[in-house]
Amino acid sequence: MNEPAATAATDVRPNLDATNRLHVGHDHDLLLLHEMLRIRRFEEKCAELYSAGKIRGFLHLYIGEEAVAVGAMQALGRDDAVVATYREHGHALARGIPADRLMAEMYGKHEGCSRGRGGSMHVFDAHTRFYGGNAIVGGGLPIAVGLALADKMQQKPRVTACFFGDGAVAEGEFHESLNLAALWKLPVLFLCENNLYAMGTRLERAQSQTDLAAKARSYLMPAEPVDGMDVLAVEAAARRAAAAVRRGEGPAFLEFRTYRFRAHSMFDAELYRDKSEVEVWKQRDPIATFISHLKEREETADAILGALNGSVADEIDVAVQFAEAGTWEPVDDLLKDVYSPRPGSDGAA
Repeated sequence: MNEPAATAATDVRPNLDATNRLHVGHDHDLLLLHEMLRIRRFEEKCAELYSAGKIRGFLHLYIGEEAVAVGAMQALGRDDAVVATYREHGHALARGIPADRLMAEMYGKHEGCSRGRGGSMHVFDAHTRFYGGNAIVGGGLPIAVGLALADKMQQKPRVTACFFGDGAVAEGEFHESLNLAALWKLPVLFLCENNLYAMGTRLERAQSQTDLAAKARSYLMPAEPVDGMDVLAVEAAARRAAAAVRRGEGPAFLEFRTYRFRAHSMFDAELYRDKSEVEVWKQRDPIATFISHLKEREETADAILGALNGSVADEIDVAVQFAEAGTWEPVDDLLKDVYSPRPGSDGAA
């Protein structure tokens, strides 16, 4: 099958207002905050557009978990691969897929990063080596192992980062993938986003061993739990683990203990957890706590935040306009790529 359409490389980091004379690229903390804000505002806009009928199908929001995607991506290079879940909009933005192409994909438009064929749950982008967006729980794990095996066989010093939720730990693919990766010393960085709920089932009701890092250590690979609400802690752990994987030491596992503030999906009535529990976790909002950290050490924090918020709002507005102006896939293309073309053929199905 043909690769998904590549998107142009774009630097989405803004230059802040001239009154600040500060560029996001010159301050790593501000870059992290900017990326988390982009994800939060993009997700909030998606919820609004879904309610308006602009985005259809299923929609799984990442709100509350932004620190994981943003922190972990700092450890990856351009040639590394990323495999994600169906809650992947945050991963896609943090990986560098332009917001306009991603929003067009959400709309199902031809200008989307997957030509409108993937939608919310199946975001792919060849240019950034982003291999989904996988709707099957645990489905990305064997894909990551395959990508890593190919890199090892070709002696390429790459890392394949595989994001998955705590619900995937109950799947057979989890155990098979970790076992093979450990046996063959494959360059896979397993990144578990433990938000305590697999859809509506709380972790301790599905797992007798709730220390998920301990499960990974049973396959004789280094594994550690990380505060997934702290972007700096996520980045530090991801950099350490990715460096070891890149040195050829085999796979590594990080369990990011995090929390989603919204329901499992837009269809979810969310009857399985108390609102008070959500409010407690919101006190550890990764963006709010990082802003507090910024204000403690930066006198001009309010001006900087204003510039950041304005830049992000403009980017999201442009992304929505791009998606609204996009086109639907031509009817004649509906069977395209359903089957791979025969060698020497013109590519017709």
